[in-house]
Amino acid sequence: MASFDKVITGGEIVTASDRYFADIGIKDGVIAAIGRDLDGAAEVIDAAGKLVLPGGIDSHCHIDQPSSSGAITADDFESGTRSAACGGTTMIIPFAAQHRGQSLRAVVQDYHARAEGKAHTDYAFHLIISDPTDQVLGQELPALIKDGYTSFKIYLTYDSLKLDDRQVLDVLATARREGAMVMIHAENHDVINWLTERLLESGHDAPPFHAVAHAAAAEREATHRAITLAEIVDQPMLVVHVSAKAAIDEIREAKARGLKIYGETCPQYLFLTAHDMDREGFEGAKYMCSPPPRDKANQEHVWNGLTSGVFDVFSSDHAPYLYSGDEGKAQHGHGCGFHRVANGVPGLEIRMPLLFSEGVRTGRLDIHRFVDLCCTRPARMYGLSPRKGTIAVGSDADIVLWDTEKTVTITQELLHDNMDYTPYEGRVCTGWPVLTLTGGEVVYRDGEFVARKGKGRFIPCDLPETAKPLGQSIHGFNPAEGRYAGRYEA
Repeated sequence: MASFDKVITGGEIVTASDRYFADIGIKDGVIAAIGRDLDGAAEVIDAAGKLVLPGGIDSHCHIDQPSSSGAITADDFESGTRSAACGGTTMIIPFAAQHRGQSLRAVVQDYHARAEGKAHTDYAFHLIISDPTDQVLGQELPALIKDGYTSFKIYLTYDSLKLDDRQVLDVLATARREGAMVMIHAENHDVINWLTERLLESGHDAPPFHAVAHAAAAEREATHRAITLAEIVDQPMLVVHVSAKAAIDEIREAKARGLKIYGETCPQYLFLTAHDMDREGFEGAKYMCSPPPRDKANQEHVWNGLTSGVFDVFSSDHAPYLYSGDEGKAQHGHGCGFHRVANGVPGLEIRMPLLFSEGVRTGRLDIHRFVDLCCTRPARMYGLSPRKGTIAVGSDADIVLWDTEKTVTITQELLHDNMDYTPYEGRVCTGWPVLTLTGGEVVYRDGEFVARKGKGRFIPCDLPETAKPLGQSIHGFNPAEGRYAGRYEA
């Protein structure tokens, strides 16, 4: 009887902290041994000349998610996880999105039904909370956190999703009490609406004016306000899809003060600019997301945030709305006002190759930082470590072989999602995943997707260490627990 189901041999293993040559023995979907000259395998995978990395975790993507505007994402759990695996991502964390009036528990059940039997990779769920009623915060949310849904997203913008400051404080206090992680979309809703109305009144409704309405100042103000609210409650918080220097500076300053504020950015803020929205006709709609890409100079500030530690995770924010048809960006017709275009761009499959090519290959990013941003830190941020995000004995055998010299020109035809375009068409990447294993099974090899449909599992998340509060209070008053301890000090 074979000691291992598979042995990966001859490759150079890279984690967030180490780099070395060794073999990996896999048994029953788990890494059973790491050492030299492992034998007794039913199958040997030759990784000579390749880097052997942990599988990526995309901790921010929208899969099979209907929006309140009527737009529907093109990717379901079959196509979304197929695309992920072909890009070196072996686990995704999409959203179970509550619309107002809905039960959170019913929403979660619905998303499980959407994923069941379709996913090729493992998955967890964040919650989106748009209706924080007493029932939701007092009963449903605490119960769901105990069941492994330990992170949730709230919004400061969008009519159907935004919470006011008091509601945000209530959600943060609940998260603090239960040990959960809060993610926040930080843009000032009233500023965006005011600017949008003025632009439309002046006849400026084309895609490039989306960037004008979603001003960097609106992102900065909302980021500052969100950090302030989190500080009052002493609740760790992740600011998602950060685009602008001003918002980056707010997060940097909060970290410097010792607050547990985390940051996330995405490929669109490194590789797209506001100029991309100023294309002929309706083409600019392909590049519209919120917050929007900024100017070329701003990209350098995003890179600096990645290299300096302001950003803790690098996610795709994959929002796969078709360019054509009546359910995506053109649901109101080509030429509709920018305020009626579905916000979001696809990027699940090319998230890691783009960052590897333009980050690691160019020397902007250390290879260990790359692994940390794309694999290890998301696992720690959301209670999946050490099962996911690293190569270690006892961890799941989610492993990717990278050919650092392989050059690929990105085209929509090459990708494995259900989209009809990619905003990165024609971009050349050097460094590409050539083999992906999830749970010890090969799902992608040399450009061919070979997975067994439905092998992906739901993975409940533990309470993340990153969500533990500092234990501070404001002037001795602990608002999360509603008690006062100590003298008032101005």
